[in-house]
Amino acid sequence: MLNLKSYRHFALYAGSSHRELASEIAKHLGVELGQVELSRFRSGELYAQFPESVRGVDVYLLQSFAPPINDHFVELLLMIDALKRSSVGRINVIIPYFGYGRQEKQGRAREPISAKVVADVLKTVGAHRVITLDLHASAIQGFFDIPVDHLTALPILVREVRSLNLSDAVVVSPDAGRAKTAEKFAAMLDLPMAIMHKGRPAHNEALITHLIGDVKGKTPVVIEDIIDTGGTILQVSQTLEKMGARSGAVLCATHGVFSSPAHERLAHESIARVLVTDSVPIREEMKRLPITVLPIAPLLATAIDRVHQNLALSGMWL
Repeated sequence: MLNLKSYRHFALYAGSSHRELASEIAKHLGVELGQVELSRFRSGELYAQFPESVRGVDVYLLQSFAPPINDHFVELLLMIDALKRSSVGRINVIIPYFGYGRQEKQGRAREPISAKVVADVLKTVGAHRVITLDLHASAIQGFFDIPVDHLTALPILVREVRSLNLSDAVVVSPDAGRAKTAEKFAAMLDLPMAIMHKGRPAHNEALITHLIGDVKGKTPVVIEDIIDTGGTILQVSQTLEKMGARSGAVLCATHGVFSSPAHERLAHESIARVLVTDSVPIREEMKRLPITVLPIAPLLATAIDRVHQNLALSGMWL
C-alpha cells in the first residue's frame, strides 16, 4: 500500500460517476477519500461544494465520463471551479474514461471536434493536469495546453489473457486505427496479429470489408479501446468465424461502456469471454455475461503517487 499522508498538502476527491473506484484508489494510497457535497436543484441544475478547507492543497479529482456523460461532465466542471475559487494548490483531474474521445477529427463537413471542445473547457475552467487512460486517439493529448499523463491498461489485459492459456491464438485489430495498439499487444503476448478494415456508415454502426493476416484455426483475441453497443465487436467475431477462425473470440477493451443493446450482442455464441477494466461502473446485468472486470485502482494510485512526488511515469509497470 502506498502512503501519501506524509506528503505536502494532498487530497483525493471524486464526483458521483465512480465512487467505488475512487474509494479503492484511496485505500491503495493510504488516505481518506475527501468529502464533496453534490446535489441537484429541482430544475435539474447541478450543485457542488467542498465542506472542508482546501487552501493550498494539491487536489486529485476523479470523475469518469460514465453515463449520463453530460451530467458527469458538468459536475466535474463545477467541482473544478469550486476548487479554483477556494485558493487550492494544483487541480489534477483524473478521467479514467475520456468521453467524446471518438470525435477527435472531422469525418464530415460542418461537424464538431468534440474532444478538442472538452479539452479547452477543462483548461479554461481551471484544471492544471489531466490523468487519463487509453484515449481513443493518442493525438487528443495535443488538444490540451496543460500536462496530460496518458496511461495504458495493456499490461493489465496482457496478464489476464496469459492466464487463459490460449492455444494457437492471434491478436486481431478490428480496424486500422487500432493497429499500433494491436501490434504492441501482440508483441507483449508473443502472438501473431491480423488487421480488419471497417467503414462507418453511421454512428454506432460498422461494416467489415477486409482482413489482413492469417486467422484460420486460431483463437481470435480482439483488442479495442471501447466497447459501447457491441455492434462492431460482434460483427468482428462473426466475420472472423466465417473466415476460418475458431469459434469463441476473446474480446479485450479498456472501457466497457456497454450501451444498449450490448447485453444481447455480447451474449452471442461467437464470443467466449470479454475482458474490460473498471474505468466505468459495470451494470449488474452485464456481470451475468462471461465478462471479467479488471481493477485499475493500483495503476491510478501509482500514477498519483509518482505525479505528486514529481517522478516520471515513463516505464511505469504494475
